[in-house]
Amino acid sequence: GVEPLRLAIESGASLIDTAEAYGTENAVGQAVKNIRDRVFIATKVSGSHLRHDEVLKAADASLRKLDTAYIDLYQIHWPNSLVPIHETMRAMEELVDRGLVRHIGVSNFSTIELREAQAAMSKYPIVSNQVLYNLNRRQIEAELIPYCQANRITIIAYTPLDSGHLTKGSALSSHPERIEVMELVAAQTQKTLAQVALNWCISQPGVIAIPKSDRTARVAENCQASGWRLSP
Repeated sequence: GVEPLRLAIESGASLIDTAEAYGTENAVGQAVKNIRDRVFIATKVSGSHLRHDEVLKAADASLRKLDTAYIDLYQIHWPNSLVPIHETMRAMEELVDRGLVRHIGVSNFSTIELREAQAAMSKYPIVSNQVLYNLNRRQIEAELIPYCQANRITIIAYTPLDSGHLTKGSALSSHPERIEVMELVAAQTQKTLAQVALNWCISQPGVIAIPKSDRTARVAENCQASGWRLSP
């Protein structure tokens, strides 16, 4: 809804991530009304709409729902092997040419898929890859993060709190010993478990986190995860 998003913006958050598949673009548009220049809007075209004309149509629909003249970051929500990546990227680059999109990103792309997408670009870079990443789910550290760091591609970490498993204590965690360590760190830094988990994510070079919440209290808590830095 509008209220949590407005609170986040007032608390210093500047990136709002949405997607045509989420059904939240209208709410984002309402939240940024009259303050569009203060936010960076990222949305996504569904992986089932990756044909050239479908991408253009989806972008147009997102622009209307967001009530904005441009999208800061337009992302492919997930790869689709049934559609040639060159066809999709041609449409994405057309949107930049027309001034409707400022930056192009992908989501849920493996290193191989990311390389293929990059090879399909003729004018503009891929600036981000939105993937699952948190203290409990660190598989991308082996290959994807080093590749993105080397190629100046930002990692946008979704589910950075592992769907609550990093915030509600050991009862929900498959790694209770990790929660115990986090509780010690939280006590030392005088932060909450959520703030420690989020700060851990953004302490990695080239990584930003996008926690989701529809409660204003949680939004305020999450925003306090930045502005300080955990030591190694």
